[in-house]
Amino acid sequence: MTRRRPDRAGERGGGSPPGRRAVIEFGAAPATVPLDYPGRTPDGPAAVLSGRFLYEVCPAAAPVGRWTVGTGGDVPLDEFLARAGGAPIGARYPVLAVGSNASPAQLHRKFARAGVRPLVPITAVRVSGVIAGVSAHVNRAGYVPATPVAVPGEVSDLHLIWPDDAALAVLDATEPNYHRVRLPARHPVRLPGGSPDVPRCWVYASRHGCVVERGSGRPRRLTDQPSLIAALLADLPELAAAVGAAPESFVAAVDDRVFGDRVRRSLAAGGLTRFQPGFTVPAGHSN
Repeated sequence: MTRRRPDRAGERGGGSPPGRRAVIEFGAAPATVPLDYPGRTPDGPAAVLSGRFLYEVCPAAAPVGRWTVGTGGDVPLDEFLARAGGAPIGARYPVLAVGSNASPAQLHRKFARAGVRPLVPITAVRVSGVIAGVSAHVNRAGYVPATPVAVPGEVSDLHLIWPDDAALAVLDATEPNYHRVRLPARHPVRLPGGSPDVPRCWVYASRHGCVVERGSGRPRRLTDQPSLIAALLADLPELAAAVGAAPESFVAAVDDRVFGDRVRRSLAAGGLTRFQPGFTVPAGHSN
């Protein structure tokens, strides 16, 4: 007997089941509205992106595949994934998302452009010794993206995404400015609901290094884009002289690839770029 994919009934016009939201409710993808980066993330502790919908997932003190999907029938996550033709959690890759990969809208756009129907669980996590920092480059869409930065003693609330083989290949192809590396074991990743820590996570780390603050040398933390761009322009007055002080003018200037290269060079020349052993390697070097 053929089993219907979980989100098809609603697409045919039926009422939305409990615990389901359309991706469009999470706003535009940051790739299309750069100043909204990193985008809106799921509201609850866990969810699964399936097609054009996001389903709530209820954590438990059990392996993630046994968590239940809030479709009105308390379906185990692994069963939900199987009904949709997907791999179980145990056959997926836990990838720490520090930027827009935790945004359902951004993920949906990436998969749609690749012609792949998304089926990706997303779980909130708490990570020790890592913050969402700032990559020392500008995305071609116009935003200044995130990168993981090791900061001893810090604890950050971030997200894990759980792609399968095909989805991971799509994500890799969308991250040319990053290399995917294992998150060092000294940075434990804790799930909600009392589940065991997640071993051997992956993370996308910038090939360009992270941005540090002028004077203190501390890693610059990811903030909203208008504030971040304003701070970078204050640190790099030669760029502000070229494009003005408005974040919108900075984003518009990135349409010219030469400007993006200039930003990277200015950050490096100003001593505002740092490479992290174990997280990043200089661009042009092998992983």
